[in-house]
Amino acid sequence: MIEKMKFLSISGPKGDIDRVAELYLSKYEIQLENAMTELKAVRELTPYSDSNPYKDTLNRADRLIALLPDAKSEPAFVPLTAEEAAQIIDRADKAICGMNQEADRHQQTLKELKASYEMILPFQGLNHNISSILHFQHIRFRFGRIPKEYMQKMERYIMSSLDTVFCECRRDENYIWGVYFVPAAKCDGVDAVYLSMHFEHIEIPDSYEGTPEQAAAELKARIDSAQEKLDGQKQEISDYLESSRRDLVSARERLLSFSTNFDVRRYAACTGEESRPFYILCGWMTESDAEAFRREVKKDPQVNCIVDDTHDRVTSKPPTKLKNPKLIRPFEMYTRMYGLPSYGEFDPTLLVAITYSFFFGFMFGDVGQGLLLLIGGFLLYHYKKLNLAGIIACCGAFSTLFGFLFGSVFGFEDVLEPLWLRPVDAMTQLPFIGNLNTVFVVTVEIGMGVILLTMVLNIINMLRARQRGEAWFDTNGVAGFVFYGALVGTIVLFMTGNPVPAAAVLVIMFVVPLLIIACKEPLTALIEKKPELMPKKKVMFVVQAVFELIEVLLSYFSNTLSFVRVGAFAVSHAAMMQVVMMLAGAEEGGSLNLVVVVFGNLFVCGMEGLIVGIQVLRLEYYELFSRFYHGGGREFTPYRKRDIHSSGSDALRISGRELVSGGQKNAAGK
Repeated sequence: MIEKMKFLSISGPKGDIDRVAELYLSKYEIQLENAMTELKAVRELTPYSDSNPYKDTLNRADRLIALLPDAKSEPAFVPLTAEEAAQIIDRADKAICGMNQEADRHQQTLKELKASYEMILPFQGLNHNISSILHFQHIRFRFGRIPKEYMQKMERYIMSSLDTVFCECRRDENYIWGVYFVPAAKCDGVDAVYLSMHFEHIEIPDSYEGTPEQAAAELKARIDSAQEKLDGQKQEISDYLESSRRDLVSARERLLSFSTNFDVRRYAACTGEESRPFYILCGWMTESDAEAFRREVKKDPQVNCIVDDTHDRVTSKPPTKLKNPKLIRPFEMYTRMYGLPSYGEFDPTLLVAITYSFFFGFMFGDVGQGLLLLIGGFLLYHYKKLNLAGIIACCGAFSTLFGFLFGSVFGFEDVLEPLWLRPVDAMTQLPFIGNLNTVFVVTVEIGMGVILLTMVLNIINMLRARQRGEAWFDTNGVAGFVFYGALVGTIVLFMTGNPVPAAAVLVIMFVVPLLIIACKEPLTALIEKKPELMPKKKVMFVVQAVFELIEVLLSYFSNTLSFVRVGAFAVSHAAMMQVVMMLAGAEEGGSLNLVVVVFGNLFVCGMEGLIVGIQVLRLEYYELFSRFYHGGGREFTPYRKRDIHSSGSDALRISGRELVSGGQKNAAGK
């Protein structure tokens, strides 16, 4: 069902708006509308132009809170003023920025040490002092690496003719690391040969002492020391945040509340003289909240509240707030997928809950598999709060019920006696048709009843929306209901062997509604008192009306037959389980293969359950919703829920390291 909405206009002295937002609006759910738009007929209205003074501090608070694990779920512990909350955030932000700068220095040092270590590591096989090599005067040297295949070519063809010595230090599958020495006078020629052999030169800085092995050991010790300092600094940051957890969470919650209340100004308008300015707020509340709010502010001389019950002078469309029993609330997901109902429109959630569960159970009737769906869906919904799991649990209950009606337990048809029939075996004799499966006949009859019900709902919706032409003359209006209802009644009487109405009655019940449907446009214009009743191109109107009637008749026929799929799946489910039993050896008279039975049931339960769920949803949308439901509503979103979500969610998605760096930048900007 849809909760009734009331439109409120709240006004008072301009300087009192923060108190009203904190004292009253924070207690009730209200969807604020732009007062400048709602009251555009009122003269001398001006919007608020003040900027939010809490925004910057709140952003810094969000960055700090994101560094605390599970901070979003903690309550505010300490009541604070805006100034006290801002001081807590400023103090923590400065402290964290200072510690973060120290951590950045350790990080940079560690990065440089690791780079030096990685550079010298491949040359540990060189047992010479690096410092002495780097200061040779008459001998040139080159540190680097060369691909294996080129090194082999050089050793084979060139090395013997070159004035050079190559000292290998390390090798892997692809490269050989080392140093080659060459007289200074022949350096250029030898360098060119090595370069042609893809020798990659590595610059070794003049900062190493001892052999490469000694330098690497010293660097490793310095790396460990730098890492220890960095870890200690990170732990210091973590300890500081943990010790300040209560104050930070409290400050952030209070700043968020102040910021959200201040943002009420975005929806407000100002009026009155400069010496005595007033604010005006407009918005929607549920009927119960509006009445409670009006009673409470009635005692406050600073607040005036006017409740509009008619909505006639309201510019904005009333929002929609669904309120359904907990059992059927998961089915609101299907309603929202199609579109939220407009305010005043029929909420189809209850109808969806009943018909979806019923059709699913009919198509998937099995006691054992139904209980699996019921238990599994209930547990998932209870612990994970998944709407789809709640829907599966309801469908499982109906599957269990139809399993008893069909006498099926995990595909075993000889354990239970059916309370109604077995889908594969039950047959019905019909005139002109002969033997037909009973479940097909029953599902078509159910489909006819559902179509008539949706027509009634469409008539109610159209009358509520004051669309009298659609309510009376549409294919899903009164004319269509009379025609289809007469058709259903005649078929039922004929199939059951009862006498059908006289021909004159049938003409009235069939022909007259069809003519009304064909003349829908001129009849609508007539009751709406429009000047032009008939279109100018009358021949084209007649041709179009004939083809539309043919389409209407075909749609009635196809929509009715569409419900045959419900019976078809009931029969196919029983047939699939017979195949599983046959594979398990049930028809051979021997012992059953329990592994085949278990996996066969799981396969059928998963695959057919998914297919049936999709097919039933297709029935809901195409055969039910399309007849009576439009779904063009806008959801009721209280301003605190909307603004709190938008204020905190974006900042909390950033990583902790970026947040600390961001805080450092803000502090530097100050």
